[in-house]
Order: sequence, then structure tokens, then C-alpha cells
Amino acid sequence: MALPTLDLTLQFGDVQNAARHKAALPRAFVTRCIRNALAHDAEITVRIVDAEEGQSLNRSYRKKDYATNVLTFDYMQSPMVMADLVLCAPVVAREAKEQGKSLQDHYAHLLIHGALHAQGYDHETSEKDAIEMETLEMLIMAELGLPCPY
Repeated sequence: MALPTLDLTLQFGDVQNAARHKAALPRAFVTRCIRNALAHDAEITVRIVDAEEGQSLNRSYRKKDYATNVLTFDYMQSPMVMADLVLCAPVVAREAKEQGKSLQDHYAHLLIHGALHAQGYDHETSEKDAIEMETLEMLIMAELGLPCPY
């Protein structure tokens, strides 16, 4: 079965150690991660931001005054997925180090996580929904030959 098509825009804000994050996120890798998480064709923008921009967006849209690892802004889920995924580089780097993961593996997990959110999955609604989403994340990571994120 063919994977859905993906029209990807990849943006890097003014982040410290930008070369490290760009090296962990080659366009083909980002595309592969997201496409494997999609059930439908998609137009997705992925933006890598610093802590200030991440915190500002999280405060504005979720009323939470801190930078989080990934924010998903979904605009349409069917028949085409349209979304923005915003990943906060310093948070992702810190979490990867704390969890003993490579930066690229942690980015892969968060790209998949964000793509699932863009399709209506939500781990915060119930334990059943959280288990469903986490199971999908593990399956997709395994399909990509990447380690279990949990």
C-alpha cells in the first residue's frame, strides 16, 4: 500500500546550535517520519523554534506559560490533513539527553506524535486514548526501524 502524499514545508527559526538541529532533521527524514504516521494526504509545515517562541505560542494558544516539546495546530483532518507542527529545539534537546535518546530519534517520535494529533488523536482525553496513541507511535517507530520511544 502506498503512503499518503505530503506537501512539507520545513522551517528553522533562530535557534541556538541550529546546525545540530538541522543535521538531525534532513528533509527526507522528516518527510519519512510524517508520511508513515498519516492516514490521508497532507500539507504540513514543521517549524523548529527557540524557547521564547515556543513559550509564546504555548501561552497564546494553550494558556500554558512554558515552552513545550511539540505543538500541533490542525486546520483540517479530512479528506486532507492540514497542520503546523512547532517543535521547540532546546526542549527537544534537553528531553533527548535526559531520556538517553539521540536527538534524531526524539525528533522522530515528536514528529509522529504531532502528525497523529493533526489527525485527531489525543492522549489527554482518556487513558484508552493515550494507550491507543502511544501504541500507534511505537508501531510507526518500529516500522521506521527506530527504537521504542517509551
